[in-house]
Amino acid sequence: MKHVILGAGPAGVIAAETLRKQAPHDEIVLIGDEREPPYSRMAIPYLLTGQIGEPGTYLRKTADHFQRLDIQLRQQRAKRLDAASRRLTLDDDSVTGFDTLLIATGSSPVRPPIPGMNLPGVHACWTLNDARAIERLATKGARVLQMGAGFIGCIIMEALAMRGVQLTVVEMGDRMVPRMMGPTAGGMIKRWVESKGVTVFTGTRVEAIESGTPLKVRLSNGQHLSVDLVISATGVKPNIGFLENSGVTCLQGVLTDEHMRTNVPGIYAAGDCAEALDLATGRTIVSAIQPNAADQAYVAAMNMAGKAAVLKGVTQINVLDTLGLVSTSFGDWQGVPGGDRVELTDETLWKHLSLQFDGDRLVGCNSIGWTDHVGVMRGLVEGRVRLGAWKDRLMREPTRLMEAYLACAQSQHQWQAARPKAAA
Repeated sequence: MKHVILGAGPAGVIAAETLRKQAPHDEIVLIGDEREPPYSRMAIPYLLTGQIGEPGTYLRKTADHFQRLDIQLRQQRAKRLDAASRRLTLDDDSVTGFDTLLIATGSSPVRPPIPGMNLPGVHACWTLNDARAIERLATKGARVLQMGAGFIGCIIMEALAMRGVQLTVVEMGDRMVPRMMGPTAGGMIKRWVESKGVTVFTGTRVEAIESGTPLKVRLSNGQHLSVDLVISATGVKPNIGFLENSGVTCLQGVLTDEHMRTNVPGIYAAGDCAEALDLATGRTIVSAIQPNAADQAYVAAMNMAGKAAVLKGVTQINVLDTLGLVSTSFGDWQGVPGGDRVELTDETLWKHLSLQFDGDRLVGCNSIGWTDHVGVMRGLVEGRVRLGAWKDRLMREPTRLMEAYLACAQSQHQWQAARPKAAA
């Protein structure tokens, strides 16, 4: 059989390697659209801080890794897919057929419609090419404006701060990390960042960027800034444009089932471009984090090789270290209609805990500074653990999460393990 994998990021690489183990004699083609060897975008901040060099971002460290596995690595981009005829047109107008196809094309930065976005000195922070440009401009003392203070933006911000730049962050939302944290937590993160010397404007947008040395930036709050570098970190979107009229169903991303199959037999999706079932909410989501991408890629590859595998689901998981302040967000952190919630905040100690319930289940949570509870919160949310009387105890004393987990999750696991024996 011939297996084609579109996308040479973590999902594509894991799928190719899994396929090779399961189907040692099949043809495997891995297609990526960048000239560098397959690399991890999540390693770019470490490159910017000098902790690693470019080879440190590579997913596999030996130059002949894919050759030794007899995996064809091609530098091209998908242009069009005809799912019915199982034909893929690439950017040089060549056409390749396939028996199975994995769509792992990832995502790309959203480019806001702001005058001046195409000027020299305005960059995303997404590719190694972006990183090279930022390294040249973000020297110690340079004036840098970053657009966006979401999850990715905060990771980039930390790398810039470590480079010693004069950093200003502009966020359209009313708080930092607005898609991950509630008002109290987002406000705390902003104050923490400001205490570290970063200027932050929330509820503000960039209206225009004017050319020159330095660049002139006009903000919606009336301020005008002179900067040496503008970085756009305003979010990402799945790379699925080439699937228009292909026959593959897409919503926010490529819609998949529990086997990572699309609506077309033999075509699968994984990673940042895939839309899969969220364990906590029961809805399909695009969860653009590397652990989910790895799980999805493994499941897709196993099924492509004819070996049944099932994805248990994905969860919205974010753990963020912002200049030394650790925050987390799990599941339906904004709560559900009619659900109960409890919050505990100690701003002097930089601690905050928010728990969201649906009946006696913990369905979502935010935290700042509660690093001891990260695994417990994830386990309760992903496991949809029934808390029983412990729900009321947590409403009174939300920090007793570990006790609740030990009391309820273990008994639930024991009950589930005993069910087949009872049935027998």
